[in-house]
Amino acid sequence: MISVSRLLCGTVSPGDSLRYRESGQLQGKKGQAEPGPVVVWNCTGQCNLRCIHCYAGAGSRSDMPLLNTKQGMQFIDDLAEFDVPVILFSGGEPLLRDDLFELAGHATGRGLRVALSTNGTLIDAQTADKIKETGFAEVGVSIDGTRSTNDRFRGRDGAYHQALAGIRACVARDVRVSLRLTITRYNHTEIRDIFSLVEEENINRVCFYHLAYSGRGSNLKEQDLPHSQKRRVMDIICERTLDMHRRGLRKEVLTVGNHADGVYLYLKAQEDRREDAGHILELLKMNGGNSSGMRIGAVDDKGDVHPDQFWRSYSAGNVLKRKFGDIWTDMSQPVMKGLKNRKSLLKGRCARCRHIDLCNGNLRARAEAVYGDIWAEDPACYLSDREIGLIK
Repeated sequence: MISVSRLLCGTVSPGDSLRYRESGQLQGKKGQAEPGPVVVWNCTGQCNLRCIHCYAGAGSRSDMPLLNTKQGMQFIDDLAEFDVPVILFSGGEPLLRDDLFELAGHATGRGLRVALSTNGTLIDAQTADKIKETGFAEVGVSIDGTRSTNDRFRGRDGAYHQALAGIRACVARDVRVSLRLTITRYNHTEIRDIFSLVEEENINRVCFYHLAYSGRGSNLKEQDLPHSQKRRVMDIICERTLDMHRRGLRKEVLTVGNHADGVYLYLKAQEDRREDAGHILELLKMNGGNSSGMRIGAVDDKGDVHPDQFWRSYSAGNVLKRKFGDIWTDMSQPVMKGLKNRKSLLKGRCARCRHIDLCNGNLRARAEAVYGDIWAEDPACYLSDREIGLIK
C-alpha cells in the first residue's frame, strides 16, 4: 500500500506503524525478528454478487469448501501464536458465513486487530451493531464508481444503493469505513466522484486498487489503463488528497497493488521542489515496496496459503496440515524463499530499475499472468525508462 495522505500531508493513520518501519524496528514475539505478516483470510468462496473483476472468482455456490468453525478457531490460534498483528476477513462475501462474528470475536480475544472486507450489500442496522460489538477495527466496502458503473461491475441493479446503506449504517455507529475501488478503463473518469462521495458520507478512508490480473480480473487485462492514463489518475488522486487536507478534512487516501505510485509521487515532489521530498523518500524506503510473501500473506477458503490475496496460482501449503507460521517460514519453498530476497531474481526493467529499493519489483502475480514468469517485470509499471534510470 502507498499512503498518499501520509506522504503528501503527513497524516498518520492506523496501520502506519506496520507500513513504515525498518527491518527489526518492531520486535516480534518468541525470537522473531519482526511480527508476523498481515493475513487476508478469504474465509469463503461464496458471494451474493458476481463482480466482473473479482480476483477470487467468487460465486453463488453454497457447497464451496471452507474451514469449519473449529478449524477456523485453530487457524486463528496459530496466527496469534505466530504474532500476526492483523487478520482481514474477506471472501467472497464473508458476511455469508454464519460463524463470522464468532470467529472474529475469537480473533480479537487473542489480541489480533480484525478488519472486514465486504461488498456492503448485506449490512443492515442489526449487522452493523454486530460489527461494532465484535470489535472490527475497520470495514472495507467495495464501490467501483457511480451508481450505474458500480451496478454493472457487480452484476446487479441496486447494489450501489445497498452498499451505500451499509456504509451509512456503519458510519452512524462510529465504525471506521474504508471505501475501495479497483481502477479500470470503465471507471477511471469517476475518481473525482468517489472523492466527493467520501466527503459527503463522512467515510474515513479510500483505497484505489490497481487491477491485479487474477480470478475474473484475468479476463480484463486489456481493460487496464494505458500507462499515460495511470499517471493522470495518480495526479488526480494527489490533487484531491491535498485539496481535502487544505480544507481540514482528515481522510486517509491509499493506492494498492502498484508501488510505482510511490516512486511517481516522489519524483513529482522533486520536480515541484517540495521541501519534504527527502522525507517522502525516507518513508518509501521504510515501506520497502511490495511485501508479498513478507509482510502480507493470504489464506483461501480451502486453507491454502498464498504470498498475497491476488496470487492464487501458487500455494506454499495448507493450514489444515501445517501451522501457518511453519509454512510461512519454510525456506525449502523456493518461491517463498525467493520473495523474501527477490531483487537478484527479478528480470527485465525491474532488475535494472534504480528505484528497486522503493518498489521491490511490484506485483509478481501480474508478471506471471502476462509473461508466465513470476520474476519477469511487472507490465503495469508506468514509469518511463528515463525515470527508472535506463536512459540518462
